[in-house]
Amino acid sequence: MARLQFYDYHNMVAILEKGEFNTDFHLMMDFIAASPLRYALTVKPTIFVSHSRQFWSTTRIETMDEGIHILATVDGIQRTVSESSHRRNLRLRDEDGIVSIPNTELFENLTLMGYNKKLTFQKEQFSHQWKYLIHTIIQCLSHKSTGFNEFSSNIATALVFLATNRTYNFSKIIFDGMVKNVNNKVSKFLMYPR
Repeated sequence: MARLQFYDYHNMVAILEKGEFNTDFHLMMDFIAASPLRYALTVKPTIFVSHSRQFWSTTRIETMDEGIHILATVDGIQRTVSESSHRRNLRLRDEDGIVSIPNTELFENLTLMGYNKKLTFQKEQFSHQWKYLIHTIIQCLSHKSTGFNEFSSNIATALVFLATNRTYNFSKIIFDGMVKNVNNKVSKFLMYPR
């Protein structure tokens, strides 16, 4: 198996420090700091490259009574990752959250946020404050590794839920991204959810 690599712009830590050069984003930084994502976006754990490599080189998917789990071995110890473990470790409290809404509701809410396209989701169609939030979510929590100007309906739905103060199931989206990476035979990479 080829040696897996980290992507430079994946699993980053959100920097919410205000300064004189980012005044346009101060309100969005306050919004993020007050959101349920604050901890998940800003926690800075120590990541051991050897552990991440061992994890991703030994991963497998297993379906259990509680749902799908990712199993891996790190330093000879069996590790289990699940949607609920993300929820617990990232302090997301999103167990009752949902991940989709009808397209009509999604686009209606996006229109209220200044978005006017219907087919693909493009960051450039939003104000720079919303772009900042989208960019932060993609680079900190998404499994996306390239093409950061376009984003999925999951990210669009998450954006709407954050803007309307509803509970979105980020744990599921993060976990589903990891499952996709386990199953990806062509471009699997080293990812580590904080």
